[in-house]
Amino acid sequence: MIEREIAPLLLRRFEQYPIVTVTGPRQSGKTTLCRTTFPDLPYVNLEAHHVREAAVADPVRFLAQFPDGAVLDEIQNAPDLPSYLQVLVDEERRNGLFVLTGSEQFGLTNTLSQSLAGRTALLRLWPFSLAELRRAGAEGDVDGVLYSGCFPRVHAEGIDPTAAMADYCSTYVERDARRIGNISNHSAFRRFLGLCAGRVGQLVNLSNLAGDTGVAHSTIAGWLNVLEASDIVFRLQPHFANTRKRLTKSPKLYFVDVGLAGYLIGIRSPEQLRTHPLRGALFENAAVVEAVKHSHNHARYAELSFFRTADGLECDLLYPTPAGLAAVEIKSGSTPAGGWFDGLRRVRRTVPGVAAAAIVYGGAEPQARGDATAVPLGSFGALLADLDTLSPPPAPGVDLEPRERERP
Repeated sequence: MIEREIAPLLLRRFEQYPIVTVTGPRQSGKTTLCRTTFPDLPYVNLEAHHVREAAVADPVRFLAQFPDGAVLDEIQNAPDLPSYLQVLVDEERRNGLFVLTGSEQFGLTNTLSQSLAGRTALLRLWPFSLAELRRAGAEGDVDGVLYSGCFPRVHAEGIDPTAAMADYCSTYVERDARRIGNISNHSAFRRFLGLCAGRVGQLVNLSNLAGDTGVAHSTIAGWLNVLEASDIVFRLQPHFANTRKRLTKSPKLYFVDVGLAGYLIGIRSPEQLRTHPLRGALFENAAVVEAVKHSHNHARYAELSFFRTADGLECDLLYPTPAGLAAVEIKSGSTPAGGWFDGLRRVRRTVPGVAAAAIVYGGAEPQARGDATAVPLGSFGALLADLDTLSPPPAPGVDLEPRERERP
């Protein structure tokens, strides 16, 4: 069993709160995480019809079965249960009782924020990080990662990635999207999915998407919100620096799992990626989502962003550290080029507060040039961990090296 990076954080929060709730995309491993982290807690699956009926019909009696807590899986199937949990934990007045899991597609966070405010810690589990992927036995080559993605079940059970992504689309993506968004134009929505996958790493342009899909601008805006609510895509917001340059205000689009994006644009083998025109975009997607996973797995909750000016100066990712921003460029090439480092130097001169710079690239060995480091994609998580330990800048007016007082 692969130990998830978020497991130590889950244990800490369980000691600090009476309830811990784990949300995240479907098939990200929430159930497995909670059952392996808390093997001594009773496990209850509210997807099971008879269990759900008991919880809905008589919540008090249902919860009385678990005086020392339990793992309650798919809590959204019993929407009134959190209110009864609130009463129970207020009476017990002790931490470490219940672990809840559920999918954000059902508005779980909003429900729990109303009924369990201050009583539950909220954690978000993403698919495997690249380090977890290696521990699962996946080969570390870039094209293999871009093709197979990071859903745990694909790697734990050796499922063909193409078949897994096809099942995921039909079972979750289209079904959840239709339910949440009440989508009736199924063929247009499938076309929209493919167009989004073909635009990973690009600025969101609703008008262009609407024109290419053949539906109204407002429909595209609603469908994109549905994909975000379904944990299929996310938008990376631009960084607004205090600079005289005109800055891009539109977010960039990425998929939660790069393998799903590749499937939607027709990738059916790792070999296809070697010469595919969107290989660089998929590589960027993989790197950005790795930073998002790291942030959530280690309770950093960093406000990730990108930087772009109207005259073309760009930085793919700005990652907050204790010392300031880390500027990260993402390049799929396997050989570092001098121009990559030149661009980072321009960013450091332009964006206030940049304290470190790095390049994530498609090669195999770390390389350092001046004040920037180039690391392979598989080492990006370790680099982020190092960035998290940077020392904060000294407070204004503090002299770190006080000079000896002059003798009279």
